[in-house]
Amino acid sequence: MSDTCVPSTSIYRRHLYAIPENLNRDDFIFAKYIVGAETKDYLKLAGEIAVEQTTGTWEKVPCETDSLVDIHGGKVVSAFEIPDYTFRQPDGERIFFMEIAYPIVNYTYNIPMMLSSVLGNISMLGTLKLVDLDFPSGWMDSFPGPQFGPEGIRKLLNVQDRPLINNMIKPCAGCSPETTADLFYEVACGGVDIIKDDELIANAPYSSIRDRVKACMAAEKRAFEETGEHTLYTVNITDSPTQMIENAKAAVEGGATSLLINHLTAGFSMIQEIAQHPDINVPIMSHPNFVGAISWPEMSGMSAHLSLGKFPRLCGADIAVYPAAHGKIPHNLESYIKVALNLQEPLKDKKATMPLAGGGVHPGMVKLLMGELGNEQVLGLGAGVHAHPMGPRAGAMAMRQAVDAVMEGTDLKEAANEHKELKAAIDRWGIAGEKEIFGIKQ
Repeated sequence: MSDTCVPSTSIYRRHLYAIPENLNRDDFIFAKYIVGAETKDYLKLAGEIAVEQTTGTWEKVPCETDSLVDIHGGKVVSAFEIPDYTFRQPDGERIFFMEIAYPIVNYTYNIPMMLSSVLGNISMLGTLKLVDLDFPSGWMDSFPGPQFGPEGIRKLLNVQDRPLINNMIKPCAGCSPETTADLFYEVACGGVDIIKDDELIANAPYSSIRDRVKACMAAEKRAFEETGEHTLYTVNITDSPTQMIENAKAAVEGGATSLLINHLTAGFSMIQEIAQHPDINVPIMSHPNFVGAISWPEMSGMSAHLSLGKFPRLCGADIAVYPAAHGKIPHNLESYIKVALNLQEPLKDKKATMPLAGGGVHPGMVKLLMGELGNEQVLGLGAGVHAHPMGPRAGAMAMRQAVDAVMEGTDLKEAANEHKELKAAIDRWGIAGEKEIFGIKQ
């Protein structure tokens, strides 16, 4: 056997461990994990994770040499027990923080292969969660980021300063193009800025994209003639990769002014594909369905600020839908804020992505949501418009009245005394912090 195919025999292979200062950060993506295991040697476990996701497997093979591992192997840069015991060795499952650097040369510049490296086979270990990733500047250069961002979307709508308002058409599925257009018209006349398809309808047999877009854009024109305000129509194009391109082209050709992608089922790269397509030049909205399977488990999957924040932004989402911390989805406050930070804070030269917090939102939540994320956001509500006691147009008006009141510094109860639509909404759903919905304090 060749001398070049002789692996190291030490269980602590020096080539799998590194002090972070000795690594060129431009050559690696740094992955941070929380790991639980019944082990007496977590440094060895960290090395096993690093090698499993790069050059090796459960048994050493002859050509996995030290020189090969030097270039292609993962590097353990941090491993600590939580708490960081020094003088005693607890029994049973132990919890660890681990940071591993993965060489970019292994997967170059694409998210599917990068995720296969940082959270591939090890996602099946059980108690292991990817909690963060640090990307080098050069790696981020290969991704488009949002093409419009907040400034571009506001320019399209001619709306500055205040939060934008988005409505999800309800019922979620089953409406004909004509019924959808009727609802679109009522809600647009009520004053919302964006109307989107629900994530549960795309190119459906009972409501094709071409038919639905034609009907809804006619409704948008009628509403504009009545109000003088344009409404973006966000069409769900989620499908197989080839069909998504065709869906996007059909939507844009029909006049659609925005596109929706269920990015966790379609794949992060489909946002990138649509954002960079020369024939598709409209804002993109990402939707978080399926995130419960990926990010909600306490000790598996990946953190939500990655799956709903950093990845959609890098790939080109202009607006990112995700669960509010006060609605029908059990999303904790800290995670909700971290998603927004990953969408909005400076990220090299990438434009910001507007956060759209939704899921059980109603007009009585406006002050709370604006207090948490400010004005550079989209407020998203479905039943909070369509289930309004006075109808969907009144539901949209109530939301607009609530936003205007908060912008003016007016108490919502005081504003409700001046607007019957807002009063009806508050009478129905209350003001955030005063009522429970779905067992969650609103």
